[in-house]
Amino acid sequence: MSLGRVLLSILLPPLAVFDKGCGSILIVAILTICGWVPGIIAALVILNNPKYNK
Repeated sequence: MSLGRVLLSILLPPLAVFDKGCGSILIVAILTICGWVPGIIAALVILNNPKYNK
């Protein structure tokens, strides 16, 4: 996970997980609408998940 991805996940969480799939974008977008901090946490969890890292 790069520093750019971390900054992007803080500023615009759905864009940080853009290449991880439609489901990830949808989950992060819903959590961001509900509250900005849950969206950030979800984006960071998805970015740190080794299943999605290639």
